[in-house]
Parts: sequence; structure tokens; C-alpha cells
Amino acid sequence: MSTLALMLAVAPAAAEFDPASELVRVILSLFGIIALIVVAGWLTRRLQRRPGMGGRRIRCVETFAVGARERLLLIDADGKRLLVSMGAGGTRTLHVYDGEVPAQSEPEPLKPLPSASDLLARWKRRS
Repeated sequence: MSTLALMLAVAPAAAEFDPASELVRVILSLFGIIALIVVAGWLTRRLQRRPGMGGRRIRCVETFAVGARERLLLIDADGKRLLVSMGAGGTRTLHVYDGEVPAQSEPEPLKPLPSASDLLARWKRRS
């Protein structure tokens, strides 16, 4: 019994469970893990965008599926624009455009989607 009494006397009062402090610790740990995931995603995107030595000289501008296995590719390479056919039979250059590569035109902005209340009002009128 003397060893048990000695252990109880020496042991701090930490044997008590405080649910509020444990909840705060768990929530802070969760936020820390979420922050690590966000930082890892940001770093991954940033490192993928970094161009290689001297930047990229080849860029695929647009692709168009002609069939199940055939595609047309519009490629910028060293300031020239090429129309390339790619399929089961191989790859062929169809046309090399002369002159400078045209500037990219900005796409037209999309119309805003109607709100949920507008959609419900239309649906009620049709019924």
C-alpha cells in the first residue's frame, strides 16, 4: 500500500479529463491538417506552371475529334502554326500557316444563369 500512496502523492492532478481543452486541441489539429493540404495543393500547382529552361516552344492551341480515333490538332511551334492530323495510321502535317501566329481573341463572356426563383416561376407558368 505504501507504493500506491507514494504514486498518488507524486502523480500530478493531470489525471482529470478536461473536455473543453481536448476539443480545442482536436479542432486546432484539424485546421492544421487542412492548412497543410491547402499549402501542398498550392505548391503543386505553382511548380507545375513553372516553365522549363527558356519557356515552352510548342503549344497545342486546339484539338478537334474527327472520328473515333482521328483528331485534328492546331499547334504553335517556334512562331509557326501547324495543322496536324493524328490517327491510327500515324501523324501527318496537313498545312503550315505562313506569317505570324494570330493573337488569341478573348472568348465572349457567358450569359449569367437565371436564379432559382426565376426558374421556379417559369416552371410554374408552364404547369
